[in-house]
Amino acid sequence: MSAFLSFMGFTLLVAGFAYYKTRNKNLSDSTEGYFLGGRSLTGIYIGSSMLLMNLSTEHLVGLNGLAFRTGFIVMAWEVIAALTIVLFAIYFLPKYLKLGISTIPEYLERRFDKNTLLITSILFLAMYVISLLPIVLYTGAIALDNLFQVSRGFQVDKTTALWIMVWGVGGLGAIYAIFGGIKAIAVADTINGVGLMVGGLMVTVFALLYVGDGSVWKGLTDVYQTHPEKFNSIGSEDSLVPFSTLFTGLLISNMFFWCTNQSIVQKSLGAKNLAEGQKGVMLCALFKLIIPSIIILPGIIAFHIFNGQIDNPDNAYPALVQLVLPKVLVGFFAAVVVGAVFSTFSGGLNSSVTLFTVNIYKPRINPNATEARAVTVGKYLGIGLALTTMLIAPLVANAPDGLFYLIQQLQGIFNAPILSVVLVGLMTKRVPPIAAKLGLLFGMSAYIICHFILDFNIHFFHLIGILFVLNIIFMLTIGYFFPAESYQEVYTEQVDITPWAMVKPAGCLITLIVVSMYVFLAENMPAYVMALYYVFAASILGYVFYQIGRALFKHPVVASTSDKTGASEK
Repeated sequence: MSAFLSFMGFTLLVAGFAYYKTRNKNLSDSTEGYFLGGRSLTGIYIGSSMLLMNLSTEHLVGLNGLAFRTGFIVMAWEVIAALTIVLFAIYFLPKYLKLGISTIPEYLERRFDKNTLLITSILFLAMYVISLLPIVLYTGAIALDNLFQVSRGFQVDKTTALWIMVWGVGGLGAIYAIFGGIKAIAVADTINGVGLMVGGLMVTVFALLYVGDGSVWKGLTDVYQTHPEKFNSIGSEDSLVPFSTLFTGLLISNMFFWCTNQSIVQKSLGAKNLAEGQKGVMLCALFKLIIPSIIILPGIIAFHIFNGQIDNPDNAYPALVQLVLPKVLVGFFAAVVVGAVFSTFSGGLNSSVTLFTVNIYKPRINPNATEARAVTVGKYLGIGLALTTMLIAPLVANAPDGLFYLIQQLQGIFNAPILSVVLVGLMTKRVPPIAAKLGLLFGMSAYIICHFILDFNIHFFHLIGILFVLNIIFMLTIGYFFPAESYQEVYTEQVDITPWAMVKPAGCLITLIVVSMYVFLAENMPAYVMALYYVFAASILGYVFYQIGRALFKHPVVASTSDKTGASEK
């Protein structure tokens, strides 16, 4: 009973706060208000919402399941992500806000043509329906079934309980997304973000207390001394995530997700100005460096507690929570899990609706539609997508290498082709539209053939990296022989794009922390590598302190209105 009361209490708190902050805003009367929050989001909302859109039960359940099997080498997804988030803040976000776009395909329409917009919009929609939304619902259902023992309470089998949880959570998440819009999602994500960080850290602390008989340090020491191989950040070439993939497909996948994925990028496109957007993005990067203690370390602790004896590693984290958390906190954590599911599910739905409404419905189906009509049609589409996702979700069970790994393999169909086209568009001026369309088709078909049909004996991350390079060469070759007219970016002046003064020092500091995590979690690090690391660390810290001192003791240079156009190019 206490678990249920704490669950309802936190859930109602989040819903009430979101309603209070968005009441009387009339944001659903226009597409910009509904999809971008009226371009009024500040840094704390952006950072929290980006984190929660990414961090959901496919991480809590799926990544902890991978850590149960393999150890700390899977931290690559989270730690390398911080580097690509820094890249997004410094390079991509200024360009996006300068252009005043609502979606990534909208940018590709301006840079290339309407057919490129249509193809990428369909690709994003397919990616969300195939590789994101069903898996988020499925992992959320697994977690909640284990936390609340739904199958036992309703006296039904596990499969029936799974269907009940999928439809319950999916239905509420759809209402949350379809009738709230991105502003409500971002506000609720702020509280859920705090709850997830606190709740996730509580699970880790209580698990270590359980192992160490009341001592966190003793618990961590016992786990490390018993399973030192689990704490090695450098995997072998036959491991699930070889270290070499950090420089090929893993980097490409993270760049796609954090720099061009509509569901993530949309949070920052609603920023009130570039400085607030960069603050929020950097806050998200900082959070990502803390996340391994929540979504990787518990999986290793579960391996220690259960002696590696769990049939399905994706059940390791829910079982650990049920074992170590006091009953009153189980309800709070269940509310946090539901919030995380709602965040990713509703964010994915909102992005899908945005893509369809802004890029397909208004320009191609009903150009004369009013803003209110477009939003209404988008809501109907959201209902249809939610129902489709809830039908697919229970069919995802028992992925051979774990749910999180399955997501990464499926997203390989989309990430390299879309990222390569966006990068070529941003970094060149004369590559023609036909190159973009052929690049998308070539990239997708090559990955499907090589990975799923021919099954080449190569890690799929290396395959993504190779195809990414080939795709860029392919498009540049077309551009060399068939150049288009030079493309010119236009500053729409929808928001101020004066950058945050500390964005580069913050990026350097985050980069130093990423490198440090790999250095100190690597086995048998050579002395010369450590020496190079200390030189690198001293250089980074020197630069950061210099910039902080400069900001404190010198008057900041205020850019004039005429300079703002070029601010994003510096």
